[in-house]
Amino acid sequence: MATPLKLIVGLGNPGPEYLMTRHNAGFWFVDALANKLSLNYSPDKKFQAEVCRYQSGSTDCWLCKPQTYMNDSGAAVQALMSYYKLSIDQVMVVHDEIDLMPGTTRLKKNGGHGGHNGLRDIIQRTGSSEFLRLRIGVGHPGSKDKVVPYVLGRASADEENQIIDSFSLAIEKSEQFFEDNLNKLMTDLNKKKKPEPDSSS
Repeated sequence: MATPLKLIVGLGNPGPEYLMTRHNAGFWFVDALANKLSLNYSPDKKFQAEVCRYQSGSTDCWLCKPQTYMNDSGAAVQALMSYYKLSIDQVMVVHDEIDLMPGTTRLKKNGGHGGHNGLRDIIQRTGSSEFLRLRIGVGHPGSKDKVVPYVLGRASADEENQIIDSFSLAIEKSEQFFEDNLNKLMTDLNKKKKPEPDSSS
């Protein structure tokens, strides 16, 4: 990548009722990343988000959890980018992905919003889709009209474990987010095999 990451945004909805829903997989990831880096989030009204800052050597990167609900996620992203004068290629957004099965996490650069309201708002407010996305697979309910209750529902214990396990490699290799070797991390994530289904059940 040409420039180091300065902002990692996990998408989700605030409030305890949404905490363990599939739509909050982005929050799960940035919470786990902050925990690994020994960081604590603090609310910041000017960004409408909970934020923490990771500084180590030449690395200086913000972690962010927008507190505006999913449909307005772009407000926090735009505010942070404007305040710290960040470019869109210094931003990575972590989000749930219904087009990937639980147990699958993929890293990609740019693209559309795929019907994801958080991505849609970020693209609309920043005027660009040229940001990195860490896509955390949560599976698809099977029909379009079931998507909203599905993502706003909680996964089974088995699927929840698969989702969390799927991004453990990215957490384990998180220093690669801050170094010039994201291509290697992308390759590692994209070749990681999904666990075989349990045939005994």
